[in-house]
Amino acid sequence: MSEAASARSRQSSPAAVPLGPLEPMLRSWLPRQRWFAGKGRAITRLRLVSAVELLPAGVTPGLVHLLVGVDCADGAADCYQLLLGVRPAPLPPALAPALIGNAEQGPYSGHAVYEGLGDPRLATLLLERLRTPGSHGPLRFDRDPDALIPAEAPPRPVSGEQTNSSLIYGDSHILKVFRRVGPGVNPDLELPRALAAAGCTRVPAPVAWYEADLPGGPRDGRGRPEPLTLGVLQPYLRGSDDGWQLALRRLGAGADFTAEAHALGRATAEVHSALAAALPTLALGPGQTARLAAGMTARLAAAAREVPALRPYEAGLRGAFDALAASSRGSGVPAQRIHGDLHLGQTLRTADGTWALIDFEGEPARPLADRRRPEPAVRDIAGILRSFDYAARSHRPFAPAWADACRAAFCEGYARTTGRDPREDPVLLRAYETDKAVYEARYESRHRPDWLHVPMAAIRRLAERERPARRVPPPPPQPGSTPTPHPHPKPPRRPLA
Repeated sequence: MSEAASARSRQSSPAAVPLGPLEPMLRSWLPRQRWFAGKGRAITRLRLVSAVELLPAGVTPGLVHLLVGVDCADGAADCYQLLLGVRPAPLPPALAPALIGNAEQGPYSGHAVYEGLGDPRLATLLLERLRTPGSHGPLRFDRDPDALIPAEAPPRPVSGEQTNSSLIYGDSHILKVFRRVGPGVNPDLELPRALAAAGCTRVPAPVAWYEADLPGGPRDGRGRPEPLTLGVLQPYLRGSDDGWQLALRRLGAGADFTAEAHALGRATAEVHSALAAALPTLALGPGQTARLAAGMTARLAAAAREVPALRPYEAGLRGAFDALAASSRGSGVPAQRIHGDLHLGQTLRTADGTWALIDFEGEPARPLADRRRPEPAVRDIAGILRSFDYAARSHRPFAPAWADACRAAFCEGYARTTGRDPREDPVLLRAYETDKAVYEARYESRHRPDWLHVPMAAIRRLAERERPARRVPPPPPQPGSTPTPHPHPKPPRRPLA
């Protein structure tokens, strides 16, 4: 009997695994992972939320699925998804880098515990589970019955991701495994499915996914259990161009990018229009708009406390948010479901010039409930406009005319589809661009201080638009000629558009 068939035969009675013997090694291993959100925080407690043996340790290799709650000293509490391989120690050399620890007691005594996604046999088992819908304890696997998913496709992990993990199967599909999870359908499953149902071809439709239904867990407004989205399988297209890398290549060659920016604006508008048609929309009244501006002001204050370079500009930046709060909006600000973390690195262009939008998870640092709320579509637009500026800042010398032309072309393409140019609402657009630049400054200060000068250049420009007579110090000098990385680096996921 194959490993996958063996797993299916036991799915009605999964074994629960105590966390105790695994806790010391997980407490040491978790903070070192790139997707761990609690960097720099002291872990006070690990809690076992769910444990299922997809393959027991008696089968070599075994596969254990864990949901682990992590409590930190600052009060933060998160839940992480782990897929652990179990083999008799020592591990084969090819798997040695994935080692988490060697168990000396408990049910896995004498076995090595390791990151299971790097084991081709276990990754193949996970694909098989996605091909065969059903439940395994609290885990529920589902799929599009009309989608073709290959029975055998060699898996390979995608390196370099920070907030999740991905596996590419052959050249046909890619699986995103969410690491930090919470109750509620993840937008990266919810929105692409809604867009597919609406007939929008700009975003690939999920072909399979898996979730957890936890007894006693949170419930939605109708009293139904809130599932935890754990993974999404989508089509994969090799050879497509990542929008960020394509823009950098064009810049390096001194080539125009306005036609691509215009087409990307149209694609973004099509996605926004489809989301507005498929899912509920609303209009933010004056009070809600004021609260929106207050949230931006609060984020600015928090960032200024953390990033000293922001402090000379704080008053000027706050003017953008004050203007939003004071703006007269009798008909309200339209709000809808949006991408939530849109930038050039979240776009793909196929060989025929078609643009696709990917990675609808939103900003992973924000609570899931916040990411699922309707927001003004201009937030996505501001993200792309800031991304053009980031690309231009990577060029030596700085190419402001290139960025300005791309920004204009994108807005014109967007207006070509929707009938309304985003620049027609300068107060709202400036507030969101400012909020994004503040976010970028905080991000770079935490993770890549050598690149803080990139958002700081925009910070200075945005602050002076409010107080042109104010004298503020220039941003720090740029480092050498190394190309600027994107503020949210991710490898291209290449879904099929």
